[in-house]
Formats: sequence, C-alpha cells, structure tokens
Amino acid sequence: MIRYSPFNWILLLLSSLVLLFILAPLAGLFLHTSAPEFFETAADREVQQSIWLTLWVSFAASLFSAIGAVPLAWLMARKNFPMKKIVQGIIDLPIVLPHTAAGIAVLGFISREGALGRAADTIGLNLVNNPSGIAIAMAFVSLPFFINSARDGFTAVPERLEKAALNLGAGRARVFFTISVPLAKQSIMTGFIMMFARGMSEFGAVVIVAYHPMIAPVLIFERFSSYGLQYSRPASVLFILVALLVLVLLRVLPGRKKMTQRTGDAEA
Repeated sequence: MIRYSPFNWILLLLSSLVLLFILAPLAGLFLHTSAPEFFETAADREVQQSIWLTLWVSFAASLFSAIGAVPLAWLMARKNFPMKKIVQGIIDLPIVLPHTAAGIAVLGFISREGALGRAADTIGLNLVNNPSGIAIAMAFVSLPFFINSARDGFTAVPERLEKAALNLGAGRARVFFTISVPLAKQSIMTGFIMMFARGMSEFGAVVIVAYHPMIAPVLIFERFSSYGLQYSRPASVLFILVALLVLVLLRVLPGRKKMTQRTGDAEA
C-alpha cells in the first residue's frame, strides 16, 4: 500500500493545478466547438491552404536554418573565444524581444529599403507579403530554440572521442559529421522540432511582415476580429489537431526508424 506524506500531497495538488491550468482552456475550446462547425471549417479551402502554408513554410525555415545553426551550436559548445557570452546573448535575444518589435526589425531588413530586400529586389523578388518573408520571420523568432538545444547536445558528447579520432588521423570535417553530429542527433532533432513548432505558432512577427498570404495564426486572428469567438474556434481546434499530429509524427518516426534499425542488426 502506497502512503503519501503531506509533502507529497502538496506536490500532487500543485502539479494537478498546473495541468488543469493548461488543459482547462483547451478543453473549453474543444467543448464549445460543435461537430458541424468543425467539419465545415475543415472543408473550407481557405483554411486548408492556410494550414498547409503554415506547415511547409515553418518546416522549410527550420530546415534551411539548420545549415548554419548546427555549426554555430558546435562552436558554442566546443570553443572558448572572446565575447562568447555576448554571442550567446545575441542568440537568445529574439526570445525576449516583443514579437511586434521582432516583426518590425525583420520588415526593415527584408523591405526594399533594407539590405536583404534590396538584394532580393534585383532579381525581382519582393519578400514582403511573400512566403519567403514569412519563413524569415519564423526563423528569426524560433532559431534560438534550435541552437540552444543542439549546443546542449554537442556539450554532452565526450570530447575525448573527437580527440581520439583526430589523433588516429581523421580530419576535422570527418570527426564532425561521423562523431559529433550523430552523437548529438537527438538534441539536434529536438531543437528542430522546437523550432518548427515555434515557427508554426508565430503571429506577431509574421502579421507585420505578411498579412497575406495568411498563415493559420493570422487566419484565426482575422476570423476572430471580423466575426467573433464562435467563428474562430473551429479554425483554432483544427489547427491545434493538425499541429499536434505533425509534432507526434516528428517525435515518433525517428524512434521507429531507430527501433527498425536495431531489429535489423539483431537479425543480422
């Protein structure tokens, strides 16, 4: 028979209150959305296009950001250099910026008056009100999650393994791609998922850079401001379910792949 001390009961009570605080608004959202409203919204082509745009743009932003974010994370984990703490502060800065301020900063950078905007304009590309601009806004606010998670993964990799490989004649690039990255893969993947999820949910920065085409958070806000709570609820529920499904798949598939690989090794 399990006996709970008063301290354990207090912990249980406080933990339950926190979980209730998270679940209650979501439960209310689902309970106040009728099935006909939900299926009508799910069949709405504008909603479908908005959710699809949100998913692929956030995924693309995370994927392309990884090209520079993974090496930066390794440098932050392995190297000591002047002003390293300042660099870490710069990496974390988008987290603490008001999202509207982040959007204004990105807009100034990608508009035709900005450095990147002028460069894009030379090839006939306007980044404002464009999926490319949305991806930049998403990446700006979510990149710290990727870098910090990958950095923690590289920090956990025993440095002696990298040094041993170097002593045996392996080049820096080979050590990085065959030892450092594979051993930190789980943290890199976690960072990717966190960045992807954070990008999907971004509203403040994106709405300043591109009201159209509408990503899902902007569409939900537009329906709420134009038609009220009842009209925006079904779109919110649908987006939550789609986002949850995608995130679960991203978490489960690498695990299944790893399990399949282990099974194949065991059979061999």
